[in-house]
Amino acid sequence: MSTIAFFRPADDRAESAAEFIGSLGAEPLSDPMLAVEPTGDTPRTDAAITILTSKTGAELVAETDWTPGGELAAIGTPTAEALEAVGYTVDRLPSEFSSSGLVSELGADAPGASIEVARSDHGSDVLTDGLNDAGAYVHETVLYRLVRPDGAGASTVAAAEGDLGGVCFTSSLTVEHFLAAADDRGLRREAIDGLNRAVVGAIGEPTRETAEALGVDVDVVPETAQFDALAEAVVDRL
Repeated sequence: MSTIAFFRPADDRAESAAEFIGSLGAEPLSDPMLAVEPTGDTPRTDAAITILTSKTGAELVAETDWTPGGELAAIGTPTAEALEAVGYTVDRLPSEFSSSGLVSELGADAPGASIEVARSDHGSDVLTDGLNDAGAYVHETVLYRLVRPDGAGASTVAAAEGDLGGVCFTSSLTVEHFLAAADDRGLRREAIDGLNRAVVGAIGEPTRETAEALGVDVDVVPETAQFDALAEAVVDRL
């Protein structure tokens, strides 16, 4: 049975990911590379369009009394579902689950519009720059910071020892934190070699580009940017 490493935060996302990988006939190795530190800030309430980019962001605003002043847009079905589960109405959900997809979705309405982007401190400039270039007045609120948890890195040892059949990278930051954890252990070169002998999956093109720029060969990118599709693609390639 092949071991598949993944890096979801240590909450229900890690649990469901482990269950799904197990259902595919593989052995899951959970090694959370992201921990959430809320800032306590909330989005502005006077924007024509407010964009939430993650399930985590949706969960954080749900804990406040924030109410959007205009339309609410979400990147990804999990974000939309988390918002709707607590009573928000999602007005926009791009068919392409990415920053560039949302820029295309909102492009016609952007000129002169005030747009609020509420997300982590590691959000892509593709979204804000794209909306600005389209003529919007963009304001960004950082809802949370993403940090590497203390002790993360069991998967880097497994990679260095040749014990991984595959890995599922779900963001550029998980790639960067994986390699930082390998650095902490003096295993960076060995860990990269181990990844390049395994099946490496990246959830989208930005994640693939980051991995390959850092020397990690990416074997699969799923058609849809969802964890289950990523895990399936890795196991199928194996």
